[in-house]
Amino acid sequence: MAALRYAGLDDTDSEDELPPGWEQRTTKDGWVYYANHTEEKTQWEHPKTGKRKRIAGDLPYGWEQETDENGQVFFVDHINKRSTYLDPRLAFTVDDNPTKPTTRQRYDSSTTAMEILQGRDFSGKVVVVTGANSGIGFETAKTLALHGAHVILACRNMTRANEAVSRILGEWSFL
Repeated sequence: MAALRYAGLDDTDSEDELPPGWEQRTTKDGWVYYANHTEEKTQWEHPKTGKRKRIAGDLPYGWEQETDENGQVFFVDHINKRSTYLDPRLAFTVDDNPTKPTTRQRYDSSTTAMEILQGRDFSGKVVVVTGANSGIGFETAKTLALHGAHVILACRNMTRANEAVSRILGEWSFL
């Protein structure tokens, strides 16, 4: 191993490659865990990436999962008449904890209130929006109303508030 390190061959660009002494294994129900043979311990997270993984999908055609007399899971390839303790689906694992994008990643300065509330139902909800006669307040009030909320417009000028209500109600005729 020292010779490989000296030659620069132990370096890899694959983040999923396991360090020396580590092995990737699976449980009966499809979870991936990692065995560290050097320290004789196991863990659920990948030693380099920290991600948890699971097996996606069924075994390939002709394969069967069995348990030996010691309770260890092994896999039988009936077509090629071979068996192995290595799950053939390990090449197709998926992250168990995909990172959810933060609000800043999903939305930017050009995102509208309609895009943010898409697919949400505010029926039966009462919402108070300040400054609802213009700008961001108006767009927020309009979008919440179009999504079923009972919106109370809190404005300083009653005339402009009534105009905003008329404009919001005018949107209903186009739906």
